[in-house]
Amino acid sequence: MKAIVFWLFYPLLWLISILPFKGLYLLSDFCYFVIYKVIGYRKKVVRYNLKTTFPEKSKEELHTIERKFYSHLCDMFLEMIKSMNIKKEDLLERYQFSNKELITKYDKEGQSSLLMMGHYASYEWIFALQLSMENPGYGVYKKIKHKQFDNLIRKIRSRWNTYLIDSKDTMRFIRKNESENKTGCYGFVADQSPRFHRARYWTQFLGHELPFFTGVERIAKKFKLPVFYYGTEKIKRGYYKGSFQLITPDGSQTEDGEIMTNYAAALEAQIRKNPEYYLWTHKRFKLLGKKEEVLSEINKSKK
Repeated sequence: MKAIVFWLFYPLLWLISILPFKGLYLLSDFCYFVIYKVIGYRKKVVRYNLKTTFPEKSKEELHTIERKFYSHLCDMFLEMIKSMNIKKEDLLERYQFSNKELITKYDKEGQSSLLMMGHYASYEWIFALQLSMENPGYGVYKKIKHKQFDNLIRKIRSRWNTYLIDSKDTMRFIRKNESENKTGCYGFVADQSPRFHRARYWTQFLGHELPFFTGVERIAKKFKLPVFYYGTEKIKRGYYKGSFQLITPDGSQTEDGEIMTNYAAALEAQIRKNPEYYLWTHKRFKLLGKKEEVLSEINKSKK
């Protein structure tokens, strides 16, 4: 049944992917009207997140951010579909980098690196970076249960020498590559909120103390890898510029929590500058105010 659904949707996705950009964004405007004005997709979650992050802003200011966010969300979703058939010259024109020499330096020297980013602006077209890298890029993601759609996402990424790693296999995969002297750049969208039993590390983010996964930090320490914060700026509709900020040249030389704290601070600074480009539909505050309760339960489970 799932395969049938996929093959029914695939022709539509393919047709969207070959639209000229003008047509793509006209379609995005229509999607915005339906998703925001008609359906109201996750409006309660978005409004709660915005109010919790920006208690100092007026209702009018929050509404402006909300409206711009939904418009950007539709753009980003259709740009993801456009990735199926986007031309190399279009990708290079629309997604540029301001200081990529910071990370290509490690690539040329035969050293792996870790790239931390958030659900901000366009994290879909970052595979454009691989057009400047000699070694493969790897994106860590949560495997999609629908086999056909998962295969499609993998196929799109592999067009540009970028490959996906199931988050459950990340440590094993990197350990194997490092033992075989295989270099790669590993990208992590690292701002997801962990589940109750995995919320061991907390730090300041968006004005509150919130939990973070610490997998990137553990990998950086174990394999002595450099860690970068990657930020994307939306220049105008359909045009982006990425930049790199070195968090540490060697994860093993950092204190516990240092990498995650610096990452959270860098991401928050970017969000506060242009909040409409952050993914406000996910429940980032689901454990807000529950730190003591969570840590207490985790400690009990260890006994």
